[in-house]
This record gives sequence, C-alpha cells and structure tokens, in this order.
Amino acid sequence: MATRIAQQTSSGLPDFLQFNDLASEAAGGKVIFATDEWFAPARNLLKRETPEFVLSAFTEFGKWMDGWESRRKRIPGHDWCIIELGVPGVVHGLDMDTSFFTGNYAPSASLQAACLEKPPALSLDGDRTGMAASEEQLRLAAELHSENWEELVPVTKLKPGYADSCHNYFPLNSSRRVTHVRLNMYPDGGIARLRVYGVGQRNWSSVSSQDEVDLVALVNGGVCLGYSDAHFGHPRNMIGLGRAPNMGDGWETARRLDRPAVLKMDGQGILQVPGSEWAIFRLGHPGAIHSMEIDTNHFKGNFPDSCRLEVCSLTQDEEERCVSSRWRREPPSGWRVLLPPQKLQAHHRHVYSGENMARCGTVSHVRLVMAPDGGVSRLRLWGRITSDLSSHSVTPPKPISKL
Repeated sequence: MATRIAQQTSSGLPDFLQFNDLASEAAGGKVIFATDEWFAPARNLLKRETPEFVLSAFTEFGKWMDGWESRRKRIPGHDWCIIELGVPGVVHGLDMDTSFFTGNYAPSASLQAACLEKPPALSLDGDRTGMAASEEQLRLAAELHSENWEELVPVTKLKPGYADSCHNYFPLNSSRRVTHVRLNMYPDGGIARLRVYGVGQRNWSSVSSQDEVDLVALVNGGVCLGYSDAHFGHPRNMIGLGRAPNMGDGWETARRLDRPAVLKMDGQGILQVPGSEWAIFRLGHPGAIHSMEIDTNHFKGNFPDSCRLEVCSLTQDEEERCVSSRWRREPPSGWRVLLPPQKLQAHHRHVYSGENMARCGTVSHVRLVMAPDGGVSRLRLWGRITSDLSSHSVTPPKPISKL
C-alpha cells in the first residue's frame, strides 16, 4: 500500500474546509445514479476515509482504484453521476480530489445542484464495479432534467492526483439550500473523492418549542467555528451521526507540551495542569440546553482528564467579530458556565443535566474545553428552540479560528 506522509498545515487552505461534508457516507450521503462504473464504483466518492492506493490490487475489470473511475469512453457523451446529500444544506465549497489518479484522472469536471422536494426513484445497490447505467436507470434519471440544474462549478480543468496537486478546491458563494448534486466528468476518467462542504439547514418551522432536539447536531445545522488543536481529528466529527465507529471519528488533539513532568490532582480528582484545548460551535438554532452528553467512545488511553462547557448568545455581527479575532475577542456578554469542570472516564458516555443548565437560558454558541488534551468522540446538546433565526445566519463566517 502506498502512503504519503507530510506535515499538515492550515496555511493557504480555503476557509470552507472548516464546514461539514454534507455528502459524506458518514452523514448519510449516497450516489443514486452513475452512467458508468467500470473500473471503480461512484460510491467511493463519498467515503469518509482518505483515498489509498494498493499497487498489486486488480479486479477482473482492471486496476483497483479507490474512487470513481469509468471506462475509456468510445461512444458520444460524457460520464456523470447524481449524489443525494446526507444532510441538505447550504454549500460553501467543494474538493474534487483526484488522489492517485495520475494518468487516468478526469481532464475536466463541473458540478450542478438542486433542491428537490420529492426524493427521486433512483438507487444503486451492491458492488457496481464493471457496470453501467441500465436503460431504466437512464430513463428515471432523465426525468430529473439534471442537465438544467443550477451550475455551481462550470466546466473546469482538473489537476492530476499527485500529492501536491490532487486537491481541486472550489469556493462557492451561494445561500440556496441543496439536496442533490450532479458531478460531470468530461469526458471520462477518475475522481477519488468529492467533498461537499457546507452547513446543514433544517426546516425549523416543523419543530415545536416543546420538542427535545440535539441543537448542535450536524443534521440540525450545528457547525464548528473554531478550535485550538485538531492534530488527529477535527472537532466537527463530534456532531456527526450515531456513535463513532472508531477512534478516528472524533476530536483528538496532540499531547500538550506544557503538561507538568509530575502530575498532581485536586480534591475532586481533577489533574492540575496549566493548559487546555477548546472547540467552539454555533448551534443549528438558538435554544435552551437541558441536558448534554460527552462520549469518549474508543478513547481509552487518550481520553481527556476533565472538561467543561461554556455558552453565550451572539448575533451574526458579533460572531463575525469573534471569529475574525480567532476567538481572542471575548463575546460581548462573556462566556457563561453551563457545565463546571467534570472528571471524565475512558470509553464512556457521560450524561449531565441540572438546574445550572436551565439558568443559562437561550444560547446560540458553545465552547467545549478539555484538559489537558485528548479525544472526545461525540458531543450532544439536548434542548428546546427558543427564538427565531433573526440572529442566526447560514452564511459562512470569517476564516476558522485556529491558533
């Protein structure tokens, strides 16, 4: 297996990478149509894991590739597929990743999008390597008239899948809710991954103020706006679907270098350390939090010693000022403690509730602080919506806060 190891830096990367991948299979995304999947099926586009290359791997149809690769086209037209987003929302950027497709990548590509009221009667099941769309699938796809969908990315040349050129980034300026996208390859070839970065957008008019909802969940529009460190795993993983399948699907920091040589604890058993790590989220809707869960599932030798949760209420303008300052600027009303420091356990679901949470009232943003470092797989904030969205925008904030 070929691997490419390099030091990762945030310098020069587009701001939209802070958002959630709305098309990922981990978020429920799925490919519902593809013209051709001869060498590698289109569903690979949505894998959560980064692409890999196995030099000796072949199938009866040719070289095994970790992506979507069509046959060399010998008929008129071009190849395309339709993807149903796992979480409908506003898209702020794309990454068409051609990793390991060097002599066989798609020369050009474009992307179109639509918001469909009714799910299409299309689906792809099983391993489709070596297959092409059937006449019935082509007929059903034609009924969508996807060739007329809004064009988010015009026909653009792609770069080959070498380590220094594989990411083809496309920032977008759109406020339209999207449920489906159409990826066009011109005329054929391969793309390893399609990342659709954005913010989920739920129809809150159907949610009662008495309904208990996870206000920070990816599916409800929660989004990470800043963090101190994400060496092994991004904080946005904590608001994903279900429980984490492994340690890679969570927020994990590097070990802090300022931890004391000899550790000591206070009377409550909490380690006395000088530093901590933090991640800040905007809730999908302002609300009052009544209970919360911090899950350290799979984090056994690297769970945090303790954590606390702070909250505040921000308008869009106030949020922009805080993010622009990389959260060095305190919220105008300051951070309020929703959950005081709590000792954590390895590989365990920690559930908290109490009067102190109720006293915090309506909040729009939260900050999870863990000491000294480590990993958390999921963060759940259960509560009720309490206001309209007048101060809650789905437009992208300024660049993500990363110290």
